[in-house]
Amino acid sequence: MIAQRFINGMHARFREAASSRGTVLYIHGLGDSGLCLEGIMAHPLLNGFSHLAADLPGYGKSPWPDKPLSIPMYADLLAQWISSPEVPLDVAQVILVGHSMGGVIGTVLCERHPEKVRAFINVEGNISLQDCTFSCTIAAHSLDDFIERGFTSFRDDIYKKGLSERALRIYHAGLLMCDPRSIHFNSRELVELSESEELEARLGSLKIPVFYVWGSPGGTAEHSRSLLRTQGVPLVPVHESGHWPFINRPDAFAERIIEIAGALRA
Repeated sequence: MIAQRFINGMHARFREAASSRGTVLYIHGLGDSGLCLEGIMAHPLLNGFSHLAADLPGYGKSPWPDKPLSIPMYADLLAQWISSPEVPLDVAQVILVGHSMGGVIGTVLCERHPEKVRAFINVEGNISLQDCTFSCTIAAHSLDDFIERGFTSFRDDIYKKGLSERALRIYHAGLLMCDPRSIHFNSRELVELSESEELEARLGSLKIPVFYVWGSPGGTAEHSRSLLRTQGVPLVPVHESGHWPFINRPDAFAERIIEIAGALRA
């Protein structure tokens, strides 16, 4: 069963294992929330792990900040947050799983606070500009224009596409709770970082074990995967899954987590 409550200003979902092999800490993506992660957190193949996911400020059920938080600010906040005594799980052995923008936040967290994390699984995180499907659309608007009409148009488009794609139906629910200032600010950050094509080198230089999980087809761009290969980052595919492999192929995704955890033990 997944429990929910507010912890130090952020809404959190958590599930504690009776005999834990460690804690999986999830970071959701742009416009999303921990809602999209509930299915994988409850997956029976992952019963041996405890699970923890927070809605970032400005997203999901967490309060909207007075000013949007940057990606480095999210990384520092999460590192501080998991060390809080109010966090309900033992986070001594953390496997960090970051999806999409969460993969970028996770990269920064592991750079700045490597002692907090045992291993990092970047799931469909932005690497090059070709990965910025939603963030490019959002960042093309001025802030005023996005608040006035762009956000509504973006949500409506996701709603229509979600009629035939379950992951987008869940994503639309997250968008309804999202602070438009935060998603616009973070979109511009993602576009700038991805355009620089520096994220693959930063990921490859981390001092902890790193794995990049991508959904095929329709997920991370081939150009981004080639950049990751040049850095020696292990690529782990989940076939027939697209951008949300943990929603579209939860069994296969859970198997990848088990395989990675086994490699860490070895």
